[in-house]
Amino acid sequence: QKEGKKERAMVDRVFIARICRILKIMVPRALCKETGYLLLIAVMLVVRTYCDIWMIQNGTVIESAIIGRSRKDFKKYLFNFIAAMPAISLVNNFLKYGLNELKLCFRVRLTRYLYEEYLKAYTYYKMGNLDNRIANPDQLLTQDVEKFCNSVVDLYSNLSKPFLDIVLYIFKLTSAIGAQGPASMMAYLIVSGFFLTRLRRPIGKMTIIEQKYEGEYRYVNSRLITNSEEIAFYNGNLREKQTIHRTFRKLVEHLHNFILFRFSMGFIDTIIAKYLATVVGYLVVSRPFLNLADPRHQNSTHAELLEDYYQSGRMLLRMSQALGRIVLAGREMTRLAGFTARITELMQVLKDLNSGKYQRTMVLQEKDADKKQALPLIPGSGEIINTDNLIKFDHVPLVTPNGDVLIQDLNFEVQSGANVLICGPNGCGKSSLFRVLGELWPLFGGRLTKPVRGKLFYVPQRPYMTLGTLRDQVIYPDTLEDQRKKGISDQVVLKEYLDNVQLGQILEREGGWDSVQDWMDVLSGGEKQRMAV
Repeated sequence: QKEGKKERAMVDRVFIARICRILKIMVPRALCKETGYLLLIAVMLVVRTYCDIWMIQNGTVIESAIIGRSRKDFKKYLFNFIAAMPAISLVNNFLKYGLNELKLCFRVRLTRYLYEEYLKAYTYYKMGNLDNRIANPDQLLTQDVEKFCNSVVDLYSNLSKPFLDIVLYIFKLTSAIGAQGPASMMAYLIVSGFFLTRLRRPIGKMTIIEQKYEGEYRYVNSRLITNSEEIAFYNGNLREKQTIHRTFRKLVEHLHNFILFRFSMGFIDTIIAKYLATVVGYLVVSRPFLNLADPRHQNSTHAELLEDYYQSGRMLLRMSQALGRIVLAGREMTRLAGFTARITELMQVLKDLNSGKYQRTMVLQEKDADKKQALPLIPGSGEIINTDNLIKFDHVPLVTPNGDVLIQDLNFEVQSGANVLICGPNGCGKSSLFRVLGELWPLFGGRLTKPVRGKLFYVPQRPYMTLGTLRDQVIYPDTLEDQRKKGISDQVVLKEYLDNVQLGQILEREGGWDSVQDWMDVLSGGEKQRMAV
């Protein structure tokens, strides 16, 4: 992959196209559960905005009653506020409920889609062993997906509510102080939003780098757990500590830079989106009151002026806060662009691998005078013929995914029933031959004749124990339901399987077929090898 073809993470047309593509996965139909939650959130946002306006008006009247020393009005409007509290609280919590459920629904949809592609055929193997575009798929499939879904829903809420507030407050303020005030605030929003968006551009790229370093740090820790026994035998704890500290230090240095950048942006954001917006609000709301010739307030009493100012001022303050939230939402949108770029890259890699394409840095073939002309390295250029009772390599080059040619022209044939021992020095291609035969590696040429996947069974070099019961270890990859459908008995067939490999004693030792253990630790190395057979 060329250095210049790195994923962009900016709020532009590419970002819009990417997020629309992902939204079609998370909201697949017009009528679905996700649509219902989107509508619930939208309705609750509208109701909450009307509640905010009512609270401003009711609060202004309460304060006016206090200043006017009207006990009757004070009791009346205070009782109205107390009576409305349960309804307002219910609206707020319905909104939180809808947001949390929508985040979970989006995560479920996107996770299921990605795992459907990731676990299709041998894609999970190809991503880690054939393609080198994605370094830590576990980080993308878990943490990045969760952060992406949370960011999308939060952005939906953080943009919808301020836009709704602005529309309603403009309508109310236009009748109170004229159209010039809201228009001035909107002009300020456009100018400040454009300025801050330009300054925030590095956030998307820095988010991608942060998630990449988080994935690397997570990987070296999981690697230590997976290979703890081998590391202990080699007494390699100090070396592994250096590796973990080096990876963590790289993450910390980037996070320090990111925090410093966000500090700088936060300083500018707070001034422009909060304090200057408040200054603009004061300038706008004060115009009709400071203009002594304004006909709307020429005959108003001091109490009426105070009530009108409080009501208009609070609405304009809420409007300026809504404008500030929209301006600050650009920061979250830029961060979302980073997550979107990573998720989109994962989806593209999965699509390529499922269609037989992969990208990997290929080694250059040396041209020696004594060797034949270098082979054209075209993955998938060979032909696979499925037939029973025969394995045949016909002029097949044995090539690793990164282009190392192990054998230029492999020719041999094995009939069903024959026993064949393949031997040779390390790195000569013994395991590679089985990876090509098992279709884990692409065929770079020639013709391979073999049974279909379901009629050819392989025992891996490293035994694998699945999560579950002792029965699950024996019948893997079948499930208990598959076993029952096939009519296979525990006490007859499965017990015979264990006896054949001299593992019959573990049935009683481990507590029966339904015993659940960490089988990678419980079984010895030899027992795991025999269980694999």
